[in-house]
Amino acid sequence: MNFLRGVMGGQSAGPQHTEAETIQKLCDRVSSSTLLDDRRNAVRALKSLSKKYRLEVGIQAMDHLIHVLQTDRSDSEIIGYALDTLYNIISNDEEEEVDDVEEENSTRQSEDFGSQFTEIFIKQQENVTLLLSLLEEFDFHVRWPGVKLLTSLLKQLGPQVQQIILVSPMGVSRLMDLLADSREVIRNDGVLLLQALTRSNGAIQKIVAFENAFERLLDIITEEGNSDGGIVVEDCLILLQNLLKNNNSNQNFFKEGSYIQRMKPWFDVGDENSGWSAQKVTNLHVMLQLVRVLVSPTNPPGATSSCQKAMFQCGLLQQLCTILMATGVPADILTETINTVSEVIRGYQVNQDYFASVNAPSNPPRPAIVVLLMSMVNERQPFVLRCAVLYCFQCFLYKNQKGQGEIVSTLLPSTIDATGNSVSAGQLLCGGLFSTDSLSNWCAAVALAHALQENATQKEQLLRVQLATSIGNPPVSLLQQCTNILSQGSKIQTRVGLLMLLCTWLSNCPIAVTHFLHNSANVPFLTGQIAENLGEEEQLVQGLCALLLGISIYFNDNSLESYMKEKLKQLIEKRIGKENFIEKLGFISKHELYSRASQKPQPNFPSPEYMIFDHEFTKLVKELEGVITKAIYKSSEEDKKEEEVKKTLEQHDSIVTHYKNMIREQDLQLEELKQQISTLKCQNEQLQTAVTQQVSQIQQHKDQYNLLKVQLGKDNQHQGSYSDKTQVNGIQSEEVGRLREELEELKSNQELLQSQLAEKNSLIENLKSSQTSRGTNEQSSATASARDSEQIAELKQELATLKSQLNSQSMEITKLQTEKQELLQKTETFAKSVPVPGESEAGMATKTTDVEGRLSALLQETKELKNEIKALSEERTAIKEQLDASNSTIAILQNEKNKLEMDVTDSKKEQDDLLVLLADQDQKIFSLKNKLKELGHPVEEEDELESGDQDDEEDEDEDDGKDQGHI
Repeated sequence: MNFLRGVMGGQSAGPQHTEAETIQKLCDRVSSSTLLDDRRNAVRALKSLSKKYRLEVGIQAMDHLIHVLQTDRSDSEIIGYALDTLYNIISNDEEEEVDDVEEENSTRQSEDFGSQFTEIFIKQQENVTLLLSLLEEFDFHVRWPGVKLLTSLLKQLGPQVQQIILVSPMGVSRLMDLLADSREVIRNDGVLLLQALTRSNGAIQKIVAFENAFERLLDIITEEGNSDGGIVVEDCLILLQNLLKNNNSNQNFFKEGSYIQRMKPWFDVGDENSGWSAQKVTNLHVMLQLVRVLVSPTNPPGATSSCQKAMFQCGLLQQLCTILMATGVPADILTETINTVSEVIRGYQVNQDYFASVNAPSNPPRPAIVVLLMSMVNERQPFVLRCAVLYCFQCFLYKNQKGQGEIVSTLLPSTIDATGNSVSAGQLLCGGLFSTDSLSNWCAAVALAHALQENATQKEQLLRVQLATSIGNPPVSLLQQCTNILSQGSKIQTRVGLLMLLCTWLSNCPIAVTHFLHNSANVPFLTGQIAENLGEEEQLVQGLCALLLGISIYFNDNSLESYMKEKLKQLIEKRIGKENFIEKLGFISKHELYSRASQKPQPNFPSPEYMIFDHEFTKLVKELEGVITKAIYKSSEEDKKEEEVKKTLEQHDSIVTHYKNMIREQDLQLEELKQQISTLKCQNEQLQTAVTQQVSQIQQHKDQYNLLKVQLGKDNQHQGSYSDKTQVNGIQSEEVGRLREELEELKSNQELLQSQLAEKNSLIENLKSSQTSRGTNEQSSATASARDSEQIAELKQELATLKSQLNSQSMEITKLQTEKQELLQKTETFAKSVPVPGESEAGMATKTTDVEGRLSALLQETKELKNEIKALSEERTAIKEQLDASNSTIAILQNEKNKLEMDVTDSKKEQDDLLVLLADQDQKIFSLKNKLKELGHPVEEEDELESGDQDDEEDEDEDDGKDQGHI
C-alpha cells in the first residue's frame, strides 16, 4: 500500500486530483449509504472509472468493494459491479492503442500494479474463499465476473492462489462445476480458469482428474467437432496437457479409464486436400503433442509401454500412419505426426513390427521407412522434417534387433535388387553417407550407427558390405570407404558423423577393430590428426579421433602383430604423449553441444550447424572415456596379466556356462518333480476328504440301525385280553340256538385265528430269533455291530493309516524342498568357487575337479529324489486301492442294512394286520356274549374255556343237558 501511495504521489496532480476526490466521494457513499440503490450506483460509477483510473480506484476502493461482496450478497447486480471493478483493478488487459515505447512502459507498470493489488487481495485468505463461494451463484452477472477475477488472480500470483484454493474446503470441486454450465461463455472461461489453476501443481492436477475432468473435457471436444472445432477445443487440449504432462498418476488413470480409445476420432481428417484451416492445424498439433505426452521417453518404461499397447489395440497408431502417408497434409502437421509415430513405436516390438509393414500408397507400393529415408537424405526437404525422419528411424531401431537385421541385410550383396527397380533402405543410407550434402552425410551416418547399436552380429555382418566406387576399379568395403572420406578432409559435420559411426561400429567388436587396423593408413592418419595443434573448430574432430584410436586399443584382440595393444600405446606415447592424448579425448565431453544432446533422445536442433552429437553416442562416450584412459596408462605386464585373466575367465566362463545349463536343466526337472508332488498332495487331500465322508456315512447308518432295533423291540409287546360278565334275561329259545350256533362258529373262527396267530407268533419268534440272530445281531451286531464295529474300526485304522501316510508324504515334500534349497546353496557355492583373476592354473584345475565332483553329487541326489517320488507314487496307488476296498465294504454293509430294514418293515406290517383281525374277532365275541347274557344264557369266561380245553366234549354234553332241562 505504501508503494502504491508512493506511485500516486509521483504522478502529476492535474485533473487526477479531481478524479481522486470523485473516487473518494464514491467510496464514502459505498461505505456509509443506507440505501441499496445508492450503494449500487456508487459501485457502478467506480466500475466505469476503474479502467482509466485503475491505481486510484484500487487504492481507495478495494476494501470497500470486498466489504460489499461480504454484506450485499443478496443483490446480484451490486455483486456483479463489484467483481467487475476488482477485475479491472487486478487484470493487466490493456485495450487502448498507444505507441510501442509507451506500450512497453505501461505494460511493465500495469503488471507491477496487478501483482501488487493481487497480493493485497489474497493477503486475507478469506477473500479467495469468499470469491469461491460466489462462484456457486448461478446468476450470470455474478458467476462470469467471478470466474474472470479468479483467473486473473491465478495469472498474477499463481502458486500462492493455488495453495489457498487447495486448502479451501471443496475449492477445486466448486470450480469443476463450471465445466457443466450450460452457458458456453462461462464454460469456456472455466476451462481457462482450470488451465491457470492446474499449471505446475501436481496435487491440484490429481484432484481435477479425479473430479471426472477427462470425461467432461473429451465430451466438450466431441461436441465442438474434434479437430474441426474452434479455439475451445484448443483450450481443452491444453488443459488435458496440463493434467497429464509429468504426472504418472493421471497418465495411468487416463489409460485405465479407456480414454486413449476416445482419441482415435481426433485424427480422422479424411482424404480431401482442402479444409486445413489455421485453427484445425493448431488443434491437430496440440492433439499430437498430447499423444506424445503419454508415450514420452521420459515417462516410466512400464507406463509408456502400456500406453503404446493401448494405442495399437485401439487403432490409434494405424490412424497416425494413415496421416503420415496421406497427401496434402501441412508440413508442420506432417513433421509432428512423424515425431508422434516415432515415440508410439519406440522400444515396443509389436508397434515396430507394424510400422515396418506399412506401405506408402504409391505404384508400386514402397515401405514407409524407405519413403521417409528418401526425405531424410533429400537436401531440399525442410530441416525440421529431416530431423523428424531421423528420430523416427532411430525409434524404429531402438531395442529392435529384428529391425536392425532387416536394415543391414538390405546392404548385403545377396539381398540387393539387381534390376534396380526398387530402392532399399540400405542403398538410401549409403547414398546419403557419400553425398555432397554434409547434413545428409551426418544423418545417414547416425542412422546407420543406430542399426549397429548393441548388436555385435550386425557389426560383423556390415563388414561384408562392398561398394563399387567407379567403373573398372575393384569394390571397396564400407569400412574402408568411410576412412577414405575421413582422410580427404571433408566438412566438419561429415567427419563428425563418420567418426561417430566408426566408434559405434568398432566398440565391443574385436573383428571390426582388426579390419580397421588391417588398413595400414588408418593409424598414421589418426595419430597425425590428434598430434596437430589445430583451431577450436578442429578440436572436436581431434577428440573423436582419440576416441576411435582408444577403442582400437581397448577392444584389440592382438591378432595383428604390427598393431598389438602395447605397440599402439608406445606409438601414442612417442608421437602424441599420454597426457596430450587424454586431454584431446576430453574435448568431446567438454563441448557445449555435448550436454544438450545428452538430455533427450529426439534430435531437436535450431539449425543444421548445431547438429553435431547424437544422444546414443553421448552414452557411448560416457561409457568408454574412463576405461580408455585406464587402458592407456596400463603397463605391458598388466596388459599381459589382464589378457591371461581374460583367457582364463573365458575358459571358465564356458565351463560355468556348461554347468549353468546343466543346473538349469536340473532346475526344470526339480520343478516337474515339485509339480508332481503338489499333484499327489492334492490327490491325497481329496482321498482324505472322501474317507472322512465315508466314515461319517457309516456312523449315520449305524445310528439308524440301532434306532430301528429299539423300535422293533417295543412293537413285540402284546396287550392282554379282556372280558366282562353280564347277566342275560328273557331270550327266546330259537334266538339262543341261533346265538349258540353263531358262538360255535365264532369259536371255530377264533381257533382258526388263534392257529394263525400261533403261526404268526412263531414267525415273530423266528423274526425274534432273526432279531436274536440280530440278537445274534447282538452277536451279529455283536457279529454285525461287532462286525460293523470291527469294519468301522478297520476303516478308522485305514483312515489313520492314510493320515499317517499323508503326514509321511508331507514330510517327504518338506524334505524335498529342503534338499532343493541345499541344491541352490550348493549352486551358489559352486558359482562362488569360480576362480578370481590371478590364481594359478593348478588351483583352477583342482577347483574344476571339485566342481565336477559336486555336480556328480547333485546328479546323484536328483536321482534319489526321483526314486523317492516314484515310491510316493506307489504308496499313493496302494492308498487308493485300500480306499476302494473300504468303499466296497461300506457298500456291502449298506445292502445288509437295507435288507434288515425291509424284513422288519414286512414283519411289522403282518403283525399289525393280525392284531387288527384279532381285535375285530374279540369285539364280535364280546358283543355275542353280551346278547347271550341279555337272553339269560350263562356264558363261560375265556379263562374257563381255556382251562377246560382238555374236557371239551364232556363239558359240551353237560351243557346240552342243562340247556334242555332248563328249557
